Amino acid sequence: MSMDMDRFDLGNTAGNGNGAGSHRPDGDASLAGEDLGRLPALLESLLFAAATPVPVARLVETLEGPSRAEVLAALQALAARYEREGRGIRLLQVAGGWQLRTPAEHGAWVRRLLRERPARLTRPMLETLAIVAYRQPCTRIEIEAVRGVDADAVLSTLLERRLVRIVGRKEAPGRPLLYATTRDFLEVFGLPDLNALPPLRDLGDGAEILAAKEVTVTPAGVEVTLESPPGESE
Repeated sequence: MSMDMDRFDLGNTAGNGNGAGSHRPDGDASLAGEDLGRLPALLESLLFAAATPVPVARLVETLEGPSRAEVLAALQALAARYEREGRGIRLLQVAGGWQLRTPAEHGAWVRRLLRERPARLTRPMLETLAIVAYRQPCTRIEIEAVRGVDADAVLSTLLERRLVRIVGRKEAPGRPLLYATTRDFLEVFGLPDLNALPPLRDLGDGAEILAAKEVTVTPAGVEVTLESPPGESE
């Protein structure tokens, strides 16, 4: 991949993507103050080589020199430049880190090149994910109380896809398993963290049940105890 970083001195970066051809040996790979003009290009290389989102702290540790504020400013400048110039990649905050991604509108062509079919989530899977995301950690019984149907098979599928995980057991009779979302969940939906979930008030009528402190099933139906006003996230 060729990047038009004409404003920065890239130095001798020809290589195989793993540092071959670099003018610095791995043992002396640090960035001095006078080299900070190369910071955006170096960040491009690191993020391009990474297969997963990279936290800012990890980038700072790897570069050995620039401060967190300097690295963050360079990342934000790169992200703005990609967006402004309509590039074929975007730099996004995802799952607690930063990642180079193709724009969503290019997805059909990318999948055609890679001969991949898009991962599909059924409506039951999406409903279950929404419940877990807003109520986590929560039990299978709580999920079923909200959805009104058995959730065992759906939870098994979500566990296999690593979109939810078991995080412990609830201190209640039978000590039922507790479920929460994963880092993969954030990556799939392009979220930097759980705070980026849409506010409950944007989800329409009935969403207040997702904010309920307690959800129980009685012969009369589902009873909820609200922890906060309807439509408000925690």
